[in-house]
Amino acid sequence: MERLHDPSLIDQPVLVGGHGRRGVVATASYEARRFGCHSAQPMSQALRLCPQAIVVPSRFDRYGPVSRDFHRMLDETSPAVESVGIDEAYVDLTGLEGSADPAAARRAAEGIRTRVRDELGIAVSICIAGSRTTAKVGSDAAKPDGLLDVPPGDDARFLAPRPVRELPLVGPNFGAALAALSVHTVGQAAALDRDWLEQRFGRAGIVLHDRAHGVDPTAVRPGGRPARSISREVTFSNDVTEIDTLHHTLRRHAERVGADLRRANRRARTVTLKLRWSDFTTLTRSRTLDRPVQATSALTAAGNELLAELFRSQGQRPVRLLGLGAANLVDDVTQLGFDELRPEEATTRRQEDLDRTLDSIRKRFGDRSVNRGP
Repeated sequence: MERLHDPSLIDQPVLVGGHGRRGVVATASYEARRFGCHSAQPMSQALRLCPQAIVVPSRFDRYGPVSRDFHRMLDETSPAVESVGIDEAYVDLTGLEGSADPAAARRAAEGIRTRVRDELGIAVSICIAGSRTTAKVGSDAAKPDGLLDVPPGDDARFLAPRPVRELPLVGPNFGAALAALSVHTVGQAAALDRDWLEQRFGRAGIVLHDRAHGVDPTAVRPGGRPARSISREVTFSNDVTEIDTLHHTLRRHAERVGADLRRANRRARTVTLKLRWSDFTTLTRSRTLDRPVQATSALTAAGNELLAELFRSQGQRPVRLLGLGAANLVDDVTQLGFDELRPEEATTRRQEDLDRTLDSIRKRFGDRSVNRGP
């Protein structure tokens, strides 16, 4: 998306993310990936691997409108679309007219790629497959601008030669455990006994066995899976000792977490504070509230109280990372009018109305277009 705004970045090694001493790579262009750069990598390490890379800060106020247009196009293609990220989704094409024709899905996929490229200027990689796992692995293999079609029944054959780490369920720790057993490809994982995998890895072993054989019954869920929690955190460029800076950071987190809650029509019963000292010791503190909240002011207050409690019990030290989360989510079903509210509830409702007004302004003019006063 950055290349849409700055064509000079085309064909250049680009790293998007924080440029500071503790910055992290959000994403890397394919030109940078050839040097070993990748997302979630410390920016300092990425720049050692590719010192000529161009670093661009993440600008989510630009990405949001493009992401919404992208998902709108998918929704206009099929009624069954499950969004799993700002630029990623599963689309069920089985309900399309003429879907019995094997070529129908390919025509639909080509139509999506053409429309996204023409209207948004972005390349899209797609895999047509009979399962989510194969579609995910295949779409990654088709990058940066390709279309793969895995015929029904060919999932296991397609997956077998691929690295086992490409399976969505195999994270770094699981991958390391499999590597210690000399399991490096999906085919090698498929050759292991199912009962032995269950004894060794529990439920994850059973799922690995099924996925390695191309078996994934997980259906596409329109609207996606409801989030269990919503959070924001930041690693400071320099350790922070000023309490005002920490309070300001918590308020910014609360604004973003609250906006996500309001957008999803959800409220949180539990607020969680995450803090990391300069020696990398990480602590969390949580509080379950009397009433579920979504207002920025309520989230901020809970975060500040948790921070004060933590400082009282642990002492105040330089802070490396600070985060705020909302969990134990429930539907937003508050329907009371002002005449039914107690004074404190009326104040909360006014705060929520203000939040929604600010959400609307930021959606139209960008995340930094308006800020709250002290």
